[in-house]
Amino acid sequence: MENSATKTQPSTANPVIRVARRHIRAGNEAAYEALVGEMFQQMQACKGFLGAELIPADEPGNEHQVIIRFASEEALANWDASAARSDLLARMRKLADTDPEYRRLSGLEAWFTPAVVPATMHPPRARMALVTWMGIFPTVSLVLWLIEPLLRPYLPFLPKVALLTGLIVVTMTWVVMPRLTRVMRGFLNPHSR
Repeated sequence: MENSATKTQPSTANPVIRVARRHIRAGNEAAYEALVGEMFQQMQACKGFLGAELIPADEPGNEHQVIIRFASEEALANWDASAARSDLLARMRKLADTDPEYRRLSGLEAWFTPAVVPATMHPPRARMALVTWMGIFPTVSLVLWLIEPLLRPYLPFLPKVALLTGLIVVTMTWVVMPRLTRVMRGFLNPHSR
């Protein structure tokens, strides 16, 4: 079972993605999942909230994972400082064996979020490769067509390649892939809701 909450927001190139993982005491899973659902409802009222997903433990004793997306560090910090979050965390603590372990995803790691999920929920590698190519091909083509001729008379081969590949990586990480993976989400994760 996977629960999710999504709120439509203006497109942002640098969303903040945080994964919380924790062990829930046996028998408390349904109560914990209900609290996570309540948390998702509270988050929807927060400015900058982009979406959230609950990935229950794939086997008894494994960790539940909650993935949240906010438009900025400031928006996430506002949620973290809220009274609603404090109340929900206190109630969740009573159901869990451990405090949550938090992990932030950014850059290349965040292209194919969620990244720390059961293996059965990872996007198929062939689909990730195709979507990566869909981003790289036009980006590289455009950079080589527009920028490389301008640099040709001024830079030797290796410095020029270093500069162009750096520009491509920055463009892919902060411009192309966040948007492309959002558009291709259904293709990348056909089993998610």
